[in-house]
Amino acid sequence: MAAEHNTSTRAARVLVVDDEKTVRETVGLNLKADGYDVVYAADGNEALTVARSARPDLVVLDVMLPGRDGFEVCRTLRTESNVPILMLSARGEEIDRVIGLEIGADDYLAKPFAMRELRARVRAMLRRARMADDTPRGADGPDPGRTPDGLSVVADELVVGDIVISASRHEATARGAPLALTSKEFALLHYLARHPGIVLSRDALLREVWGYDFPVDTRTVDVHISWLRQKIEEDPARPRRILTVRGHGYRLVPVERPSEGRTEEPGHSV
Repeated sequence: MAAEHNTSTRAARVLVVDDEKTVRETVGLNLKADGYDVVYAADGNEALTVARSARPDLVVLDVMLPGRDGFEVCRTLRTESNVPILMLSARGEEIDRVIGLEIGADDYLAKPFAMRELRARVRAMLRRARMADDTPRGADGPDPGRTPDGLSVVADELVVGDIVISASRHEATARGAPLALTSKEFALLHYLARHPGIVLSRDALLREVWGYDFPVDTRTVDVHISWLRQKIEEDPARPRRILTVRGHGYRLVPVERPSEGRTEEPGHSV
């Protein structure tokens, strides 16, 4: 299943998955009021069937479902599509949030939630997906070269030390090895790489990577940074590439080779 994010010629389609009819219909009515085409599923198996046939632009997915739970549905969808997934959970436990983000969900919202916030998150997620799809493919970038801050640009590639990112191919490598990144991890790494050495606050990352221009729980950023470190650091507990600046945020610094290059300040895992 390939996600369709081109909403220029039709209303964006949102799949709402919840076993509670009242929740399902309330969310659907609000999203329809915002102009979206809404389809529904009441359990995990139906969610996969509808997702494969309706090809939604975004999925609002409850964790607690009969049959296949939301985690299993999310994991399956992520192997088939890059469709944005907003997970919902009545429990609101941090472990649910961590598991959901780990298996590929783009965001997480705990029940009970304000409908205004859900609508805002849906708008932001669709906007980011549309912006990603509108990125020119294969366009020429700036002239090759390396800047004093360790950033080099060759065609559409960003190079920060031993990290190489291609926006057009949606690929990234570290130390020459390909990275298996979720769409949100890729977007986060790409944004950090565009601002090497600069401290970026959690609020700034939420605004620029997630598209949120309203207050939300910044733990979402911390969790994604943690998963990203698991994939690009030799020792995630002592990161050398993504550093924490306590009280301020995070910054990406160039590391040429694991055993060489200047010594960076100690990092802190989240």
